[in-house]
Amino acid sequence: MKTVINIKADKDVKEQAAETARAMGIPLSTIINAFLKKFIADKSVTFTAPLVPTGYLAKTLKQTKKDINGKKNLSPVFTDPNDMDAYLASL
Repeated sequence: MKTVINIKADKDVKEQAAETARAMGIPLSTIINAFLKKFIADKSVTFTAPLVPTGYLAKTLKQTKKDINGKKNLSPVFTDPNDMDAYLASL
């Protein structure tokens, strides 16, 4: 049996959630039902935020990707730990 739940939500939050669900091809009611079922099972609520790198880290990651693609600033591959130690000592 289905029932209706009336809740108050910020208009922009509801619109963004509906759009996100629509983009995923899932009705918003299905997402809310899944959340409620998980809430019942876990008896807890977890809030998370996506990790966003700082400007410095984003710049460093971009440079690292550029170096890897250009095969620059990379150490050689080692099969012998003595070779690795010698390489590190030479830096």
